[in-house]
Amino acid sequence: MIKQILLVGLGGGAGSAFRYLAGWLMERHLCWHAPAATFIVNVTGCFLVGLLAGLFGRVGVVNEEWRLLLITGFCGGFTTFSAFSAENVTLFQHQEYLLLSFYASGSLVAGAGAAVLGGWLSRSF
Repeated sequence: MIKQILLVGLGGGAGSAFRYLAGWLMERHLCWHAPAATFIVNVTGCFLVGLLAGLFGRVGVVNEEWRLLLITGFCGGFTTFSAFSAENVTLFQHQEYLLLSFYASGSLVAGAGAAVLGGWLSRSF
């Protein structure tokens, strides 16, 4: 059990660091602020989950350690439901209802679509 916790922690730490770096790069170089940066990170993370799950299933990689490291750890640390939730509350408090509805529903639809796309693309490897 210790090994599994360490794998999730290692992957989660790396995912969190990449999430911070991605947000910083988008803000600095593309002038994208929350919620746009969070949206891109979350959709990208959903795509990675779909791609990795599809690859693991397709090529018979049933190694639970890789799944814990990359999907549970890295993708879990990279995506950020807490930031998504906080940004939704902020949009609501600022009465940005139209942006709130597009952001919340768009994140759900794009995230699920990205996961499906990742799984579909994994079949071509």
